[in-house]
Amino acid sequence: MKKQSLMIAGIAAILCLTACDIKDPQQKSSQIKSDQIKSNVVPEGFKKIITVAKKGDEIVIPFTKYQLDNGLTVILHPDNSDPLVHVDVTYHVGSGREEPGKSGFAHFFEHMMFQGSENVADEQHFGLITESGGTLNGSTNTDRTNYYETVPSNQLERMLWLESDRMGFFLDAVTKEKFENQRETVKNERGQNYDNRPYGLLRERVGEALFPEGHPYSWSTIGYIEDLNRADLNDLKKFFLRWYGPNNATLTIGGDMDETQTLAWVKKYFGGIPRGPEVIQPEYTAVTLKQDRYISMEDNVSLPLVYMSFPTVHANHPDEAPLDVLMSILGSGKTSLLYKNLVKNGKSVQASANHGCGELSCQFTLLALPTPGNSLSELETIIRASLDEFESKGGATDDDIERVKAGIVSGMVYGLESVSGKVSQLAAYQTYRNNPNAIGEDVARYENVSQDDVMRVYKKYIKDKYAVIMSIVPNGQGDKIAKPDTWKRYDRAIPDSTEDDSLVLRPGTSDFDRSVVPVSGKNPSVRAPDIYKLTTKTGIKILGTVNDEVPTTTIRLRVPAGQTRESIDKLGLASLTAAMLSEATKKSSAEDLSNHLQKLGSSVDFSTDNKFTTINIRTLTKNLDETLAVAIEQLTQPKFDEADFKRLQKQQIEGLKTAKKNAATTATEVFNKLVFGSDNSFAYADNGIISTLEKLSLKDVIEFYSANYGPSNADVIVVSNLAENEISKSLKTLDVWQGKSSPMPAINPFPELQAGTLYFIDKPEAAQSEIRIGKRALKYDSVGEYYRADLMNYNLGGAFNSRINLNLREDKGYTYGARSFFYGNDFYGFYRAQAGVRADTTADSIVQFRNEISAFGAQGLTVKELEFVKSAIGQRDARNYETPRQKLSFLSEIMTYNLDKGFVDKQNEILEKVSIEELSGLAAKHLKLDEMITVVVGDKATIMESLQPMFKNIVELDEEGKPL
Repeated sequence: MKKQSLMIAGIAAILCLTACDIKDPQQKSSQIKSDQIKSNVVPEGFKKIITVAKKGDEIVIPFTKYQLDNGLTVILHPDNSDPLVHVDVTYHVGSGREEPGKSGFAHFFEHMMFQGSENVADEQHFGLITESGGTLNGSTNTDRTNYYETVPSNQLERMLWLESDRMGFFLDAVTKEKFENQRETVKNERGQNYDNRPYGLLRERVGEALFPEGHPYSWSTIGYIEDLNRADLNDLKKFFLRWYGPNNATLTIGGDMDETQTLAWVKKYFGGIPRGPEVIQPEYTAVTLKQDRYISMEDNVSLPLVYMSFPTVHANHPDEAPLDVLMSILGSGKTSLLYKNLVKNGKSVQASANHGCGELSCQFTLLALPTPGNSLSELETIIRASLDEFESKGGATDDDIERVKAGIVSGMVYGLESVSGKVSQLAAYQTYRNNPNAIGEDVARYENVSQDDVMRVYKKYIKDKYAVIMSIVPNGQGDKIAKPDTWKRYDRAIPDSTEDDSLVLRPGTSDFDRSVVPVSGKNPSVRAPDIYKLTTKTGIKILGTVNDEVPTTTIRLRVPAGQTRESIDKLGLASLTAAMLSEATKKSSAEDLSNHLQKLGSSVDFSTDNKFTTINIRTLTKNLDETLAVAIEQLTQPKFDEADFKRLQKQQIEGLKTAKKNAATTATEVFNKLVFGSDNSFAYADNGIISTLEKLSLKDVIEFYSANYGPSNADVIVVSNLAENEISKSLKTLDVWQGKSSPMPAINPFPELQAGTLYFIDKPEAAQSEIRIGKRALKYDSVGEYYRADLMNYNLGGAFNSRINLNLREDKGYTYGARSFFYGNDFYGFYRAQAGVRADTTADSIVQFRNEISAFGAQGLTVKELEFVKSAIGQRDARNYETPRQKLSFLSEIMTYNLDKGFVDKQNEILEKVSIEELSGLAAKHLKLDEMITVVVGDKATIMESLQPMFKNIVELDEEGKPL
């Protein structure tokens, strides 16, 4: 529900929105009403509602909408461009349907629905989909819960069997044991993502203050721990009976399918599920405040934060679109007022605006984090002055309106790049508007926003209106809040539970044996993308493929100017240099460049990793040449302004301070330094360390750029709807690029691992501990032992239903997720098992990790596990080449390691022939605990005593990994 900058994220934000005004779809030129469709094409039990087809260049997702007799809405979107299907079941229930004292139920059910049903065994849901080469998940927000999977097209019937069984045959399979296990998992999730994350409680506290007590938006989607603790199995069952009927659900299927067969399967599996209670739409009630409410909290953060939240309208309200435009003007990107008044002048490391919307309410928010030396009260004053400035300068400009419109249209096109994206859009529009074909409506409502509209909503909802203003300050610094609190958290009133006699079990019926897992169809034929190779006049290698499904172009330009080019005394220099390239050039200001890109609906982003600085370019193909011109200008003509350098240096330092508050980040970084040595730059975080960053100068940046930012050894990867010759013509603009490059530096010898040692970093009062267990391992090899080792680990820690995750998450409830993996590139590799676990389970979690790794190393795989990995890995290629991003990853692997396209065929041949003896032998070879170290970040006072008997050698380190 969080709305990002429309200029960058485009429609991705809009499509997450909800609306409580539900209307019948209007007939348009591309729509055919159900009475115009021949009745003989509608299967028995269905009513065809509408068909939408694409005409010309309009932005539309073709579909047909049906309704099953039991009220289930069914939307089909055929798309045979890739041999896969995406299935989404969206229930119109989120935390906004919950009652006071019963928060978190919708999210709890998201977890419970993966725990098996009458005919689906525990873990079988994950097992079948993973074994099919698919991926799956679920999500909950204030207004809906959805479950989705992307699988090879031959698995569609199985997916419908799985989804229907948990819709209609679920409750009798729910046990007290499953209930308690998932309650612990949800509590771990809350600990990891809310209670123990810096600023994690921000929106929960603001919601309490903004909405009246008892309003369902006054609590977070995950709910309160005390409500979860108080809930019993009967409470959850009643919630399911109330909201999870087919008449409150939308089944959306997109991809490579036979529509007639698909409808027959839908009728077979869903037709016998009875309707649930009737569901009325949520009722919007305006939220008002009689005065500003100042609230505050201390938290384990490095920087204070001030956050202002104004109540506005609800999703799909006529004023939502102009409020979004106002949001962009005030706080989205380098063209915004908050950027100019807070970030550009170095007063804040971050400042932004947002307009998050739900069915019951929207919030217009403004946020800022000060640089050291600036106070929250000063930032609040500047934010309020920025609002006044907007009005005094006449409000929105033509440029502002143009940027928003460009962002919307381009975002819609980008959303068509995957079948999952199209299905998600159809499902959301149906759920919130009863009209899957609402893309055109969204385009129209934003294109019709005028300058007068923006000023009108500013005066109506923001000017001189009251807000919730929250301060979050570091622990022990309560005197640094913006203003003293004027509102106190209340003790929640928990109403007595009431019985609803209408909520009775609704047993489904079937005329077939549901216990039989449907047989998969014939495996689809999967072919890696065709590839072309080019070389520019200056020797830059280009690797590309044509993706003609959408008129977009994505380019990845890689320069060998990554972290390995840094010296240890200048860590963070590569990252800082890349950041400087996003600022002003010798010809243009950063604001002008940003404005130009946003009006094109394009993005140009610079980032660094171990070896490369990467320029990621994304654009509508019609704007390719203009976008490339901006990217080349940034790459070849940086201004390197001292003020920009100082500001970015401060931001990077503050970012590192914030990262230190994250136990997971600390654990991983310390592990890397222990394994690869503190004298190798790549062992550190990409953005360096504070002590070296503080000493860097603009001269260092200029020298690094001069030494490394040349075309020699650079490469380009392209995915576009343009043909090879057209791409070649556009990329001639690279011929102007000149400069030097440096050779790959020598890698320093790795340290001898003190195997068996526990390295401990104290994080006082941490409710969770981060565990890392591992060692150095294999470098990358596409068809060698590295590839085979990855196959070996898949059942141990690579899949959701791996031994490690099933043990620690599903069986024990210790963690939100646990895994193990091999990672390697061309100059180093490692094996690592890891998890964030509840603090009181730290010692036993390490025991469980050890037991699983040892047993796997000693005994190897089972026959069933060998079959599983062969099936799962063998079929997942069907979803490996769908989107431009996936194609870029495939081409990047080929480019980085000088592979030929046939390496995929060789991998498949290895997979088909690999034996249980070979993989078990690799397990015995690589999974030796006596070669591994253990890193734990946690509360010493709570857990050290339980760890001491397990380790002969314990070394305590600080957050930098230095011995205490």
